Amino acid sequence: MTPAASDPDATAPRATPPRVSFVSLGCPKALVDSERIITSLRAEGYELTKSHGGADVVIVNTCGFIDSAKAESLDAIGAAMAENGKVIVTGCMGAEPGEITARFPNLLAITGPQQYESVVSAVHAAVPPAHDPFVDLVPAQGVKLTPRHYAYLKISEGCNNRCSFCIIPHLRGDLVSRPAGDVLREAERLVKAGVKELLVISQDTSAYGLDVKYAESPWKDRAVRARFLDLTRELGSLGAWVRLHYVYPYPHVDEVIGLMADGLALPYLDIPFQHAAPNVLRAMRRPAHQEKTLERIHRWREICPDLAIRSTFIVGFPGETDEDFAFLLDWLKEAKLERVGCFKYEPVKGARSETLGLPAVPDELKKERWTRFMQTQQAISERNQKKKVGRRVKAIIDEAGPTVARGRTVWDAPDIDGAIYVSSRRPLRAGDIVTVKVERAEAYDLHGMAV
Repeated sequence: MTPAASDPDATAPRATPPRVSFVSLGCPKALVDSERIITSLRAEGYELTKSHGGADVVIVNTCGFIDSAKAESLDAIGAAMAENGKVIVTGCMGAEPGEITARFPNLLAITGPQQYESVVSAVHAAVPPAHDPFVDLVPAQGVKLTPRHYAYLKISEGCNNRCSFCIIPHLRGDLVSRPAGDVLREAERLVKAGVKELLVISQDTSAYGLDVKYAESPWKDRAVRARFLDLTRELGSLGAWVRLHYVYPYPHVDEVIGLMADGLALPYLDIPFQHAAPNVLRAMRRPAHQEKTLERIHRWREICPDLAIRSTFIVGFPGETDEDFAFLLDWLKEAKLERVGCFKYEPVKGARSETLGLPAVPDELKKERWTRFMQTQQAISERNQKKKVGRRVKAIIDEAGPTVARGRTVWDAPDIDGAIYVSSRRPLRAGDIVTVKVERAEAYDLHGMAV
C-alpha cells in the first residue's frame, strides 16, 4: 500500500516499532508456519504483543481440518475483530475463504496455508515496517514459539495420500519435500542455539523425498539423500533427541527401528493407524492389512524392545458396525500400544467420507464407543506403565520446581503424551536431561527420583 502524497506523516519514521498480535491454532505443522511468519516480521523490526487491543494488526493462523476446529478459528477471528478490528487471516481455513468472508467482510486480508510472503505483504500494507539494522536482532535459528529446549522440524509440506476423512491435501497440496541439506542446516542451527529435542513433523514423514526421487543435496563434506532413513541417521548425529511424528507404516520404516535401537533416534514412533477393521480402513482409504501391521509391530519390538508406539484412532466413522468396533478393540488389546488418542468422527465439508453413502453413526453411539475405547486403552496403559517401576530412565525437564520438576521420558512427546514428575536434591532447569529412577506409575504419568 503506497502512502498518499498529501499526507505529510505517511512516510515519517514511527516513534515506536509496529506491534503485531498473533494467534496460532491447529497442529504443530501450523505452529511452524507461524514461527516462519513471526521470524520474517521480527527481522523487519516488528514487535510481538499478547494484547489484541495494543497491536497495530492481528494475525490469526487458522485450522480448517474439522468443523470444531473451524468453529474455534472463527471464534478467534471474531475476538480479534472485536478487540482490534485490523485482522489478517491465514492458514488452512484461508484456503477456502468463503465461510470467513461471509461472517467477517472487513478483514484486511485472507491467505491460505504456507503463504508466508502474502501474510508479510499484508502486514506491510496495514502497518509499514520500521526496521533498524542496528537494533533489530533475530537469532540465527529464527523465532520459536516452543520452549527453548525443544523445537518442531518440518521436513515437507503437503500430502499425497487421499484419506476419505481428510481435506489436508486439498488445503495444503501434494507432497513437497525440503532438500535434506536445508533440513540438516536448520536442525544444526537449532541445536547450536540450545535445542535438546528435535520433533520431526510433516503430513507424512515416512514419504519424505518421494516427490523428488530421493535427490541428494550437499551437507558438510558429503551428499545426503532426501530419504527418511538417511535424514534420520544424519539428524541423530547432531547430539539432540530426535522424535519422529506422523509416520505411515510403509515397509521402509522397518529400517529406522534399527536407528532407534542404536540410539540415533528416540525409541518412539507416532503412527496414525486410525482404525483396524478392514471394512472401515477401506472406506477411509487407509491400508487395510492390519494383521500384517501387528506382525510388524511385534518385529519392531524384537529389534528395539524399548520402542513406544503412539497412535490416533477414529470411532464412529460412517458405516462402522458393532463388529467393526469389536475388531478394533481386539486389535488394540493385541497391539498393546503405549500412547493412544481417540477422536469421535466429525463430518468434514468437502471430505469424500461424506459422499460414500454409508450410514452415519448416531452421536450417542459414538460417545459410547469412545468411552469403551478409552477404558480399554487405559487398562493397557496402566499395565505398560507398571513395567517401568524400578527402572532408570532418561527424562528431559520441561518445567522446574522447588522440589519436584515436570519432565518427559523418551516415550513422551510434549502436549500429547504423559509426564514424569522428578524429585531431586539439586535444582533442575528446563532443558536438563537427567536419569530418573521410577518409583511410582499412574495410567499416563510416572513419578521418580533423579539419580
